[in-house]
Amino acid sequence: MPGRKFFVGGNWKMNGDKKSLGALIETLNKASLDPNTEVVCGAPSIYIDFARQKLNDKIGVSAQNCYKVAKGAFTAEISPAMIKDCGASWVILLIGQKVAHALSEGLEVIGCVGETLDEREKGVTEKVVFEQTKAIADNVKDWSKVVIAYEPVWAIGTGKTATPEQAQEIHEKLRVWMKEHISADVASNTRIIYGGSVTAANCKEIAGKADVDGFLVGGASLKPEFVNIINAHQ
Repeated sequence: MPGRKFFVGGNWKMNGDKKSLGALIETLNKASLDPNTEVVCGAPSIYIDFARQKLNDKIGVSAQNCYKVAKGAFTAEISPAMIKDCGASWVILLIGQKVAHALSEGLEVIGCVGETLDEREKGVTEKVVFEQTKAIADNVKDWSKVVIAYEPVWAIGTGKTATPEQAQEIHEKLRVWMKEHISADVASNTRIIYGGSVTAANCKEIAGKADVDGFLVGGASLKPEFVNIINAHQ
């Protein structure tokens, strides 16, 4: 993992209220967190401002989505400018064309890729993941502002987790794809993190794999065990 700082994102998704998130934030603020791990919490848009005000400055805040233009008549959408105005500096994105605007507005991006169970069973995982990564890559000029999250759809919120070997295999192949289609430097330095039912019980083994540079955590990021996942690489 040459020069790649371990990265753990907690994606709160559509969970929590001020009381429960406040308690979680208090736990994180008091915890002894690995100083060599970058930590970012993805708050529901309505709580971005709350999270940024309450969380320790050492912990980043991310939005869970943004729109692809600066402003306009787009009901319920939020712009990178609004996200930054609330003090957040990251956004989690599933759609490649949104990446360029988010980066141009100064946000850093967690770009998510991953196959469905049907696609894995058909043997097209690599094809799907490479196409999704290309959709992100086509919109990126500065890779230092981007983290790629491999999130197999069949492992999100299902309790099923890719084995450490399955995660490593796809992370390694993604890095080879980046070397061939972008550059050796980007392949070597870009963080590729794993997401999909990560828990305190399985995080250390997955973190030990050479091409796994961290996690994007869903349900477990709402529990005290998130601290153990942050410290998985110690």
